[in-house]
Amino acid sequence: MAKMKGGELIADYLVQEEVPYIFGICGHGNVGILDALYERRDRIKLISPRHEQCAGHMADAYFRVKHKPVATLTSTGPGSANLVMAAITALSDSSAFLAITSNVPTSQHNRAPFQELYKHNQADFAQVMRPVTKRAFQPTRVDMLPLALRQAMDTMVTGRPGPVNLDIPYNVYQEEADVELPPRAHVHGRHRPGASEADIAAALDLLAAARKPVIFIGHGATLSEAGPEITELADRLQIPVITSPNGMGCIRGDHALALGFIGRNGAYPANEAGRRSDLVLTLGTRFDDRSASSWHAGYSWNFPQTKLVHVDIDPQELGRNYAPDLGVIADVKVFTRQLLNASAARPEIEAKRYAPWLDQVRGWQAEWEAFVRPHFEDSTSPLRPEFVVGTLQKLLPEDVILSLDSGVHHNWFMQFWQARRPQSMLNSWGYSSMGFGVCGVLGAQLAAPGRPCVAVVGDGGFTMAPYVLCTAVEYNLPVVWIVWNNFAWGAIRDLQYGLFDGREIGTAFYHGATGEPYNPDFAAWARACGADGMTVKRPQDLGAAVQQALKNKRPCVIDVHVDADVRPPSTGTWQLPPIPYKEPAYGKPFKA
Repeated sequence: MAKMKGGELIADYLVQEEVPYIFGICGHGNVGILDALYERRDRIKLISPRHEQCAGHMADAYFRVKHKPVATLTSTGPGSANLVMAAITALSDSSAFLAITSNVPTSQHNRAPFQELYKHNQADFAQVMRPVTKRAFQPTRVDMLPLALRQAMDTMVTGRPGPVNLDIPYNVYQEEADVELPPRAHVHGRHRPGASEADIAAALDLLAAARKPVIFIGHGATLSEAGPEITELADRLQIPVITSPNGMGCIRGDHALALGFIGRNGAYPANEAGRRSDLVLTLGTRFDDRSASSWHAGYSWNFPQTKLVHVDIDPQELGRNYAPDLGVIADVKVFTRQLLNASAARPEIEAKRYAPWLDQVRGWQAEWEAFVRPHFEDSTSPLRPEFVVGTLQKLLPEDVILSLDSGVHHNWFMQFWQARRPQSMLNSWGYSSMGFGVCGVLGAQLAAPGRPCVAVVGDGGFTMAPYVLCTAVEYNLPVVWIVWNNFAWGAIRDLQYGLFDGREIGTAFYHGATGEPYNPDFAAWARACGADGMTVKRPQDLGAAVQQALKNKRPCVIDVHVDADVRPPSTGTWQLPPIPYKEPAYGKPFKA
């Protein structure tokens, strides 16, 4: 064994695990590890954004793109508290990073030193992180670090991924002990449990009895990288596929069997197929309220009349909202391959069995296309939302990584964007954290330096985190932010119009002196930071601005003025109890 400081051990372990980056901000509580990172700066790079929440969102997005975790580093007190939002965002969407937080020295525990949280227990910050991470560790001696590091790395990626917290008292970074690096974690060979033969046989029996099946895929499908298997299954049996936001791209969005997103702002064919199906094969998703029309029967789904096969690696998600006819704890990729292999021995399960159903689905697709497509060519100022989505779909290359923030723009992209590749459409879906799309795109660019990375963000969300421009310029990250500028918290303003007869308060941005709609000049703001900045108020200017931004390969903000009075056509419903829910604007619920 070698005598090592705690900070050196942590840094060496991250290097051993091939963690290329640590995203974080310095503070007195973590200065003790910075020397170790300096000595290893050729093997692990410290990226320092201007806010700790941004560091967490960057790490989260990095994992979503690469499926390999990186680390964050924050100081005691406020620095680590700023990380809470990013941790819960990652936890809610099954994304992983190692959150190294710092704490007060053990010799000062429970003495109320600077930035100690001590009301209920000494150095209690790990308790703050418990509900927002998969696990929180607090090694208080250097010789406790090897086990904690290995367990933390394994915990992050085994089963359902999630962020893990390692809370380190300041003195542990600098104290020494006779220790050695722990063995490598399982991160490089993830466990992939499969289904039993009985479960596979039962799933095939349900497919053999069905006439109107659909496949519903979510982030579990993306995380297991099951896109090829899911596409093969859909193609072989000609079964339509519905996707949750974080499942988009597993099957190409322009595939003939891809129906898109389901729920209030889902595509009409997805809701029609979901509510009229007789069997749903669910792969790695959990039926949250927005993708299940708040669980109102007949709007998106029709359980229990519809049979349900629910496959997930996390047993806690099986039956959370709908009791399955068959619940299977398995990795989605493994399960789908098992199903494909076993179906070869079941000749009665074939595409022609479901052909009449597919004809129905194609009719809904054609009906929806005829309804929505004309607006994609509308030339208006401010720009119509469909025109913005359609223009970006045409101009952005197939390998683009799209990072979406929360806001009304997200509803439009859920309804109409066709992701062409897996791990290329990043959403804060479970917790819907504003700032994720604004900041996460930086982590995506570091994960995929050769690919264009574009964030579409609201004007409200961008003003929450404009410091991202500084980081992009500092580290020469050619990220493009497209600001969906509608001079409002548009998604909430739409709720006021839809549910409260347009009694608008607190949602629009107005200039106090003139009463006119107000926002900063986002393009000038970008130029002041050393980035490029453009403003688009006419539809004919959007394409050229996007093409120029991609060509320049520099950080850029494109401020796009979008019509706030055009709202996505709801095809399902969504309820904020006890307020009554609205009927779909297009399509009707189905009662079996």
